[in-house]
Amino acid sequence: MAAVQPSAVRTLRPSAVPARRALGPVARDQRRTGILFVIVPMALFLVFSVIPMGFACYLSFTDFKFTRAPIWTGLENFSYLATDKVFRTALRNTALYALGVVPTGMVLSLFVALLLNQKIRGIVIFRTAYYLPVVTSTVASAVVWMWMFATDVGILNAGLEMVGLPPQRWLMDTRLALPSVMFMSVWKSLGYSMIIYLAALQGIPGHLYEAAEIDGASSWHKFWSITLPLLKATTFFIFVTSVISSFQVFGSVFVMTQGGPGYATTTIVHQIYLNAFKYLRMGYGAAEALVLFAIIFILSMINWFFLRSDVEYW
Repeated sequence: MAAVQPSAVRTLRPSAVPARRALGPVARDQRRTGILFVIVPMALFLVFSVIPMGFACYLSFTDFKFTRAPIWTGLENFSYLATDKVFRTALRNTALYALGVVPTGMVLSLFVALLLNQKIRGIVIFRTAYYLPVVTSTVASAVVWMWMFATDVGILNAGLEMVGLPPQRWLMDTRLALPSVMFMSVWKSLGYSMIIYLAALQGIPGHLYEAAEIDGASSWHKFWSITLPLLKATTFFIFVTSVISSFQVFGSVFVMTQGGPGYATTTIVHQIYLNAFKYLRMGYGAAEALVLFAIIFILSMINWFFLRSDVEYW
């Protein structure tokens, strides 16, 4: 077999890398548009998210009261947080609020979504009715529920009296105030989770249910073996967003109870608001906000690492 000459090998190699083809005017416009679509949101994210977060992180290590320049105090705010009984109460109330609102809201929203996933006349009216609280202002909803929880003229106590039960001081009783706020929050957020579950239910292929019916599966078996597994991704999304939202509750607490009676309904964000904007302790409020950020970040990571393996995307 004849040896291949080096000169022949050189001739088989590409003589040079093809020159990059110049972009036409349309391609250049598309390129500039693409760069613009990236730069604008990045600039907005930088101005409205990264810089404020960085400044809040800096303030958490200072004593800043608006009337003078920040004074660097190191970890003093965080050491005081560790001994602050009100902050520990706010942490406990926020955790109880999340433990009550998240599972209750998810179960009820899935139940309502299953009921509204029916092809009957007028179902759109019911779907709209359940979604209306989501688009209603939190302040307006809270005011309405304050009237419903009123001790003297509230509709809830009127109902209790009709069945022979004594009236309750819903928002003025330390035992009932937090559950009352939680009840209102479940009612307000029910439509959001419901509409997401409803969209996921309508995406489940119908032939799976038809095959199960042929095999004689009951309604419960179809729900347990088909519906629930195929809703894992939706459930995971709603669970993570609900936990984050629960730890940021503020509007309903601020309007309905102002954190009272006593500190029965005070939450972390409510304490951040009081310290930062009412007592003008911006440094301490920023430290509380940084702790809240750390809690939400850790919970999100825990949810992600422990629940994502069970999620099936289809």
